Amino acid sequence: MADPADANSADANSADANSAADSAGADSAGADSAGADSAGADSARADSAGAAPRRRRRWRRALAETAVVIVAAVLLAGLVRAFAFQTFEIPTSSMTPTLGVHDRILVQKAFFTWHDVREGDIVVFSHPPLDTCPGGGDLVKRVIALPGQTIYSSGNSIYINGRLLAEPYLPHYDPLGPPIASRQHPYRVPPGEFYVLGDNRADSCDSRYWGPIKGSSIIGKVVLVLWHDGHPDFHTF
Repeated sequence: MADPADANSADANSADANSAADSAGADSAGADSAGADSAGADSARADSAGAAPRRRRRWRRALAETAVVIVAAVLLAGLVRAFAFQTFEIPTSSMTPTLGVHDRILVQKAFFTWHDVREGDIVVFSHPPLDTCPGGGDLVKRVIALPGQTIYSSGNSIYINGRLLAEPYLPHYDPLGPPIASRQHPYRVPPGEFYVLGDNRADSCDSRYWGPIKGSSIIGKVVLVLWHDGHPDFHTF
């Protein structure tokens, strides 16, 4: 017959064994938890370390795209200015009241040649070689007579091919100044050239002083007034 004391001792040993096993399991679980925490921290550090280079790459890409857009815009503006349209500022009063001092105009250069010029057009052209008037650079005047046409003046009136030229753009009183040929001996504009005058005849140095301009010297035709009398004025011609 077994001794009750031995049975109790066996139960105690079994309990100790279970306790030790539980403790070992707990230690193992703790170790697993610590390992998981360490792995998570390492992953977070890796993600953080990888995010910085990604941000730098995105920043460089955005900077490069912006630079490309700016360069393309500058090139496009240069091409438009060189071949399509160009703005000019009026430096004198020779074209008042149509164009005042410091007015800004838009000149069409693309899809335009001197063969397209018509009577009454306002054109910008390079400085005439015979011009001895003060100032320099490109000039802006109104085309009065075309190649092959005859022109003369009588008083303040101008006649083209023998007919009176209607000039509604002139101020009410605009003395012509130096006469243009005569009725008996009208001036015939040479082929490929244009006779130009300023609208402010009393204060314009034009074909009356240095003769007609060559068609090849015409830069373009004025198509729009951007700025007039100190304010925006989108007036077309």
